[in-house]
Order: sequence, then structure tokens, then C-alpha cells
Amino acid sequence: MANNNEQKTNQVQVNMTPEVERGVYSNMTIMGFTPTEFIMDFVFHHPGMPRANVQSRVVMSPVQAKRLMRLLEQNMANYEKTFGTIVLAEDKQQQQGPISPFKVN
Repeated sequence: MANNNEQKTNQVQVNMTPEVERGVYSNMTIMGFTPTEFIMDFVFHHPGMPRANVQSRVVMSPVQAKRLMRLLEQNMANYEKTFGTIVLAEDKQQQQGPISPFKVN
């Protein structure tokens, strides 16, 4: 068991500038990867506009990307427990079955 000095050494103090604290809004994410990095571009696409601007880019190692994925999964599960299931449009389309006016026997 770690003593108090060891526990304090393992803690990281995270600071944030006012610019970062404000955050950026993103309604689209583009992701790519190399053998050593995951690159995530957070984009704001204004509806009806032909172009979109990258608001922020985050580059991380595959290990950190997997940790982020788990953190997102845990938080999404907690969110949906509190506020209800989020149904995505693309999930609804897959559930509708074949797109055909004919009945299949």
C-alpha cells in the first residue's frame, strides 16, 4: 500500500489557460492514424455551407487513444443512464431493413 508521500507524487496538477478553458464547439470529428499516433480533427460545420473549419487538432499515442475510448464509453453509459439513450440517425437506418416497396416472403 502506498503511503501519503507516494500518493502525492503520483498526482498531477493540471492547469488551464483562459483561452483553453473557453473551449471550442465541434459538430464533426475526422480521425486518422499512423502506427504511432491517432490524429483527431474537431471541426465546426455550419449547416448549408460547403466548407468547414478545423477548430482543434489532438494528436495522441495509440495507448492514450484507447484510454480516451474507454473514458468516453464509461461517460456515455453514465450520461444515458441519467438522461436516456441517444439514438443516432445512422443506427435507425440500419434497423429499418431493406429499402424496397416489395414485400419479401
